[in-house]
Amino acid sequence: MIRLSLLNPMLVALAASQGWAQEKPVSFVHDVMPHLMKAGCAAGNCHAKPEGQNNFKLSVFGYDPKHDYHEIVRDDRGRRVFPAAPEESLLLKKATGEVPHEGGARIKRDSLAYRYTVAWIRAGMPMEIPGEPQLAQVQVEPREKNYRKAETQQLKVMAKFSDGTQRDVTALSDYLSQDKEVADVDELGRVEVGSVSGEGVIVVRYMGFVDVARVTVPTEKALPTELYAKLPVNNEIDRLVYARHQKLGILPSDTCTDEEFLRRVSMDLVGRLPTGDQARRFIADLRTDKRQRLVDELLRDPNYADHWAVKWGDLIRPNPSRVGVKPVYLLDAWLRDSFRQNKPYDQMVRELLTAEGSSHEYGPVAVLRDKREPIDASSFVSQIFLGVRLDCAKCHHHPSEKWTQEDYYQLAAFFGQMKRKGQAISAPISGEPEYWWYGGKGEVTHPVTDAVMVPKPPDGPEMPYVKGQDPRVALTDWMASSDNPFFAKAIVNRIWSDFLGRGIVDPVDDFRVSNPPTNEDLLEWLAHDFSSHGYDLKHLMRTIVNSRTYQLSSQPNDSNLADNKNFSHSLKRRLSAEVLLDAVSDLTGIRDAFSGLPPNSRAVQTWNHELDSDFLDAFGRPNASQECPCERDRKSSVVQALHLMNSNSLQTKLSSPSGKLKALAKGNLPEPKVVTEIYLAAYNRLPTDQELKTALQFFSQPGSTREIAIEDLAWALINSAEFVFNH
Repeated sequence: MIRLSLLNPMLVALAASQGWAQEKPVSFVHDVMPHLMKAGCAAGNCHAKPEGQNNFKLSVFGYDPKHDYHEIVRDDRGRRVFPAAPEESLLLKKATGEVPHEGGARIKRDSLAYRYTVAWIRAGMPMEIPGEPQLAQVQVEPREKNYRKAETQQLKVMAKFSDGTQRDVTALSDYLSQDKEVADVDELGRVEVGSVSGEGVIVVRYMGFVDVARVTVPTEKALPTELYAKLPVNNEIDRLVYARHQKLGILPSDTCTDEEFLRRVSMDLVGRLPTGDQARRFIADLRTDKRQRLVDELLRDPNYADHWAVKWGDLIRPNPSRVGVKPVYLLDAWLRDSFRQNKPYDQMVRELLTAEGSSHEYGPVAVLRDKREPIDASSFVSQIFLGVRLDCAKCHHHPSEKWTQEDYYQLAAFFGQMKRKGQAISAPISGEPEYWWYGGKGEVTHPVTDAVMVPKPPDGPEMPYVKGQDPRVALTDWMASSDNPFFAKAIVNRIWSDFLGRGIVDPVDDFRVSNPPTNEDLLEWLAHDFSSHGYDLKHLMRTIVNSRTYQLSSQPNDSNLADNKNFSHSLKRRLSAEVLLDAVSDLTGIRDAFSGLPPNSRAVQTWNHELDSDFLDAFGRPNASQECPCERDRKSSVVQALHLMNSNSLQTKLSSPSGKLKALAKGNLPEPKVVTEIYLAAYNRLPTDQELKTALQFFSQPGSTREIAIEDLAWALINSAEFVFNH
């Protein structure tokens, strides 16, 4: 329980700085509400619950001061305040515990909070003082610092106002450590560094404004500078990553082997397991630039478009049962064609967000058909294309960020003038088309104030409606402009996360001050390089996978063993459902049959989540009834292990008369070469001497035949972590 008392030296200093005896007028917004928030009155478990507490409801974290003022001063016939005798006000009686209060005593009579509240009631309870400056920014010091283990540090928080004045609000701010093993913080901003090396973030929040303090704890044993100078550098990515490593006192792992790189980059770029022949040729290739050549070859592979269409389908594909089969099919076809053309990313987004026409003729209209209301489009656009989660701001001020309801509904206003005609949500197959177009009229209003919202993107300028001009065009122009703080960063961060197992900002769609990037310079450089090359996705992917950072081994060294944030070694990633199923099919030579697709279609060619497949469901294919975006869960599960071990479908593939394994069994290759072929096909590498020795034992088991031994060996390799994971 937080109790504010003048016995606390920080509050004594605050009282002195605020000028007691009271000289300046006291306002509700700048003087009373901060103390009530610090006392916990506006917390989600107290009076800021959705239903309030005991008929008294405050806004979450004070995001709506006008509402809070009305609740305290006007609600219940004004019984909570008593101007004639301020000390007798129910507001203070309950807060001090003099009247029974479920939350207990939150402030004391000798506290600064009590004195401010008494002075405010005595002054007539003004909402604001005429002409008083507005809070513009909150800054914490030190913002970034290297610490020793077990060191302590008192943070200082300054509130900056519109007239240039500042106020020390250290004692009134809220603090949260996001990495308590690195550093913890108490309710008054005193940081205590732990015993673990790494980087932590302390989130500081005051009256809806947020700032962060970075706590960096390098390893105790400093590494010589020359070690970093000798590291191979493939491009600018490596320089920026190494600089971060040097600051933390860690060294990156060694470079992965050619065999590991072949499998890793093939799975990442085109979602396809290399063949044994491809592995044999790549291993034997002695050219020094063979990795770059392989990357260029893969980016020309036809599977590239299918692989990335599945990934983007997860993010934007509606449920066919909601919008109809044909619109979803057309949207999938549009996605595949866009990746096939290597359409610039900004053009793809423009076509998607400014779509018009029939849902049975133009794929992107399916998104409008699904996100039918402007308020639905707001959270979708912000999360997918800007990496900003505005969902909380739909109902109230974001609890840990600056976003307000105005931000949410101003973004929705870009879609407020869309018109539609025809059958809406309909039966999946027999549904009629729906037509969408810019209508030139319409508005979005604030749900609390009923004010008409002027279109404005997050952290962007207001873009008032102009007659005859579709506001969505202005939005997409802003997205692709150099003034946009999110657009390029959001997509490069998403691609980076897909290739390296973690975003520079993580989660990838949660850009906010309180969730800073682990390497801000790297994110800035990637975004600038991507936009300066015309938003070319293949250029972005080529740049990342050609870096040595991407090509690091998954084996950690002594210095980076505990690091999982700074890309000092490769993180093992489970293959997605479609890619893993195709890998099993490539190894066995037998494909699954999917309804509505031609025979021998690959799993990455499936175009909606409702096509029957127990394998895809077991390995994390999104539920078709979920709202997009449907992020994949990369964690392994017992269901997945049991499916691979016991699946009748897998056993059928292993023993199929027309499969690759049966052909090996009937061939004339000696057993050691058979084992080598299976290893090359499954792992894209040769077996070690011990692996070869162990594998040959399958052929000498009592009652075993050549066919059974080959099937058992393939089954064992498929059920291994090396097959299921990309590393």
